[in-house]
Order: sequence, then structure tokens, then C-alpha cells
Amino acid sequence: MDLSLLLTNVLHGVWYYVVIFLVIITVVVFVHELGHYLVARANGVRVEVFSIGFGPELWGWNTRTGTRWRVALFPLGGYVRFFGDADAASATPEPRELTEEEKSWSFQHKRLGQRAAVVAAGPAANLVFAVLGLAGLFMVLGQPVTEPVVGGVFPGTAAEAAGIQVGDRVVAINGRAVERFQDIQRIVRLEIEQPLELTLKRGDETLTISARPRIDLRKGLFGDMEKVPVLGVSANPASTRVIHHGPISALGESLSETGAMVRATFVGIGQMISGTRNSDELGGPIRIAKGAGEAAQLGLSSVIYYTILLSLNLGLINLFPIPVLDGGHLLFYAVEAILGRPLGERAQEYGFRIGLFLVLALMIFATRNDIVALPVWDAVVRLFS
Repeated sequence: MDLSLLLTNVLHGVWYYVVIFLVIITVVVFVHELGHYLVARANGVRVEVFSIGFGPELWGWNTRTGTRWRVALFPLGGYVRFFGDADAASATPEPRELTEEEKSWSFQHKRLGQRAAVVAAGPAANLVFAVLGLAGLFMVLGQPVTEPVVGGVFPGTAAEAAGIQVGDRVVAINGRAVERFQDIQRIVRLEIEQPLELTLKRGDETLTISARPRIDLRKGLFGDMEKVPVLGVSANPASTRVIHHGPISALGESLSETGAMVRATFVGIGQMISGTRNSDELGGPIRIAKGAGEAAQLGLSSVIYYTILLSLNLGLINLFPIPVLDGGHLLFYAVEAILGRPLGERAQEYGFRIGLFLVLALMIFATRNDIVALPVWDAVVRLFS
């Protein structure tokens, strides 16, 4: 391979799969931590550190409110540390006795409702960012809407076997109303390996037919193989239109779209737990970087949409009731509200240890999925087998 071509490919890969990925992660993490920060300040909590990334500080400055804003060496995450906390997770209070004045600034000495609001503000900021960002896209670039009319039927697929014809309008799938072709794609992906009952409109006639999508292996940009359920129909390009919304309708469509994303996320997680969906679809940082690179090559609007999607998922994941995550803190606060007192320090300590173990185990498993999905893994297996 020519050296200049090799260098071009390396720079291309670094830009799309490293730089763009880090920019997207930084934006999503900044939004999350800014939510914690703003609500903490509104409740009179002193924020000592606002950090993008972990590890040694690369650059930072102090504000008049006493907060150290910093950018750290390892940019995969971030945190805010409140006054009165001995660690960034707000899991351990300051060991020394605080003065009355210091208690007025301390996160640990705020009322239960105030602490819960500060903790919930991070995931809430990610969700609000997703809704407003998507609404902004709908206003500026418009919302592409494709009529649920079959424009093509691929030979040898479930659609052909079921008797679907070009020109059929899909009205419902498994009892769920279909308004756009995008709804067909979403439902087929969710109902993985399950039979579909399709209600079709063919001229003046209404038909109900059954089809079972097959699972195809498709090669991604990294050469990794992805499992995709395929019905075997395509849309009619002539039936696609772009709707430009005003602020109110854009917000309404955005709420509807993000609601569908949230439902799809929880359905997917439930399917992984039940065994319906393979857990190797769970991805870690490598797969996120892959998605960021693919989005970047499609254009700025795709990068923005991917950032919105990642922000939404970060907000949802942080609400899981696992100690160490924001949802774990909220779970402890719910127990405190029921008991009328906080859980004992030992119980909280064991809870955070278990939560840390679960989070680390999940990260290791997701990263393992990322590595195994890469074609280089097959080469390594063949080398040592």
C-alpha cells in the first residue's frame, strides 16, 4: 500500500472514529453534569469541582463561586463534586465535623427533596437535551416522513412468501398502528424473530396476513457482522416528504419520537433479559465510537442525531436503580423517605460496592462484545487455534 494512502486512511480513521467520538461524548457528559451543577447551585450547594474527564488535569480555572472547572486527561466521563463530599460519587460524607455555616453549603446536609432533585437533574438534563435537540432538527432541517406504502418486495424474503405486493399500505403490525414507513422498520427490529400479523390496505380491500422476518448478518463499516431482522419490503421514494415544523408541532413530534425511543430501549433490554434478543447486541465504547464514525461520514445532521440518541440513552441508563448510578442514589433516598432516616453507613457502603461491581462487570462484558465483533478477533482466534 502506498505510504501516503496509508497515512490518509489513518488520519481519516482518527478523525471520524476518535475525534468525533470524543466530541460527542464530551457534549453528552457536559449536559449531564451541567444538570447536576445548575440544580445544586439553585439549592445553595457549593460545587467544588466540575470535571470533564477523569485523571490528571490538563486545563482548568476557578470561578468566583469557588468551583474548579477542569478538563482531565481521560475524557470518557466526568463528574461534579459537592462541598461536604469526600468523593465524586457523593457516596461518602466529609469525615470532619462541619461548622453551621459550612453545613448550609453542604450537599449532605440539604433536605431530602433537594438532594433528590440535584441527583435527578443529571439524567433529566440529558432527556431534555434530547427532546429539545430533536425538536430543533425538525424545525431547521425538517422531519422526513415516508408513507407506509410498499414500494418494492425483495425476492426470497418473508414479505414475498407472505404475499405482500407493491402498492400495499401497511395499516398495523401486531395490533400497533403504523403511520409511517419508519414505524414498520422500528416494529420489525423490536419483534425480533417473532411472527408479525400485518393489516394491509390493498385498494378498497383490507387484508390480514402473517410473516416471520428472517435474521440476516450484515457487515458494518468495521467489518463486524450485525444481526438484523429483515421483512423484505422497501419504501416508495416518491412517497417521502419533509415536514418543516413550527416550535409547538416540533416539540410535540419530538416528544412522540423520544417516547418511542425510550419504549424501544426498555423493550430491547427486556428481550435481552428474557433471552429473546441476544446479549451480544450490548455495546461498549468501541461500538459507540463506531456509531459516531458512521454518523460523521453521513453528515452533520447525522452527528447531531447520534448525539441526541446517546444523550437519551445516558439519561435512561443513569436512572437504573443501581448504586453508584444516579438511580441508585434515588433508590436510597426513596428508602430514606419511607424509613424517615437514611440507611446505615454500612448498608450504603455495601450497596455502592455491589453497584460498582455490577457497573464494572457490565462495562467489561460490553467491551468484550465490541472486541469479539471486530474481524481482527477472528484472525486472533484462528492464529491460536
